[in-house]
Amino acid sequence: MYTLFIKRLFDFSIAFIAFLLISPLLIVVLLILLIVNKGTPFFFQKRPGKNEKMFTIIKFKTMNNKRDNKDELLPDSQRLTRIGKFVRKTSLDELPQLLNVILGDMSIVGPRPLLPEYLPLYDEIQKTRHNVRPGITGWAQVNGRNAISWKQKFEYDVYYVDNLSFALDFKILLKTVKKVFLGNDINKVNEATMSRFKGNKD
Repeated sequence: MYTLFIKRLFDFSIAFIAFLLISPLLIVVLLILLIVNKGTPFFFQKRPGKNEKMFTIIKFKTMNNKRDNKDELLPDSQRLTRIGKFVRKTSLDELPQLLNVILGDMSIVGPRPLLPEYLPLYDEIQKTRHNVRPGITGWAQVNGRNAISWKQKFEYDVYYVDNLSFALDFKILLKTVKKVFLGNDINKVNEATMSRFKGNKD
């Protein structure tokens, strides 16, 4: 019952109310990033959702588009702006995804939506992470976020899918609030973002 009906109602209600309440904050961040990123405050990207259906995720942009002399993007650590670091640490970059939740592409809680090119690299168990809507926060995020290995991350995602319940969602939300305030586990040591997933043989 919770998975089929209540969770979606819960997601829409919470996301809609939260979006209205934090709209002044969103406007402030938007205006700052408009200046810092020279008119491009948002980051849009295709991501696989439930049943691997593609949707466009929306986040606040935290990196610039600086390139080297070969016209290739510089490493993430060199493109992450000073304001971007703060926005990431406080998870403000994730807030526009409330619109994704309202539209039904995402849930408040679920496995994080990853890059489309990872799809062929999953094993059969890891693929089950797409049996539910992806989330703004999830079991992997409150158990290490980007500071844990891909293997651990997928194990947490599969655990969530297999044990989805209101109690687990509520527990994840409480842990998320704590993580955001403490700013823990944003990335691995000496890495600006999570390293790319290259398959289970790595």
